[in-house]
Amino acid sequence: MTAIFKKELWTYFGNWSAWVIIAAFSLIGTLFLFFFENDSNIFDIGTATLQSYFVLVPWLLMFVIPALSMKSLAEERQGGTLQWLFSQPVRISEIVTAKFFAVWFVGVLCLLPSLVYLYTVYVLGVPQGNLDMGATMGSYFGLIILVAAFAAVGILASALSQNQIMAYLLGVFMCFILYFGIEQLASYKLLGGADYILSRLGFYQHFLGFTRGLIDLRDICYFLLVIGICLFLSKVFVEKNK
Repeated sequence: MTAIFKKELWTYFGNWSAWVIIAAFSLIGTLFLFFFENDSNIFDIGTATLQSYFVLVPWLLMFVIPALSMKSLAEERQGGTLQWLFSQPVRISEIVTAKFFAVWFVGVLCLLPSLVYLYTVYVLGVPQGNLDMGATMGSYFGLIILVAAFAAVGILASALSQNQIMAYLLGVFMCFILYFGIEQLASYKLLGGADYILSRLGFYQHFLGFTRGLIDLRDICYFLLVIGICLFLSKVFVEKNK
């Protein structure tokens, strides 16, 4: 599994694709937080907080993570190298898990440049350092778990698709539904008391707790369950190709 993980990382960083994605992710975040006039602009808000960043990032990840994961299995199938992997002394579950960890690793790297934002907001606070570190650290922890969930969904989309384009579109659609679609459907209050249960099935409500600095074991278990289900289903669909 380690060999596949290293191979995936080399695929991302060897052809500069990971560097381009990380740079684009950071540039978009910088423009929205400091330059564009919008509800996320820190100077327009007038408050030393990164909460607007934590609202913005899931939407960026919704498009970035499927871009990273789309070729994980779809490209292997399309290029015929998946059959070669089947012939190696490695289990299918290890193949899927290694590709998942590679996508997760690169996704977390996309968050690292935001530490510059954290330092900037820390310095700009009045008095300096007037920043809710509990909510900030909780939000970062939530983002790391959310990246893992999006990565697992992206791997599943790649396992279901015959080519990279379909894998990307399906990955974006699935991430959108799980993060925002279910929450919006529950907000219409069409199911009465069941709307609360419906909202808890999506990512948004579980991620929201982290942004408030509340690290709830139930939210962690929810994301771990989603990740486990997605990786298991990915393994099942890859086995069908074998």
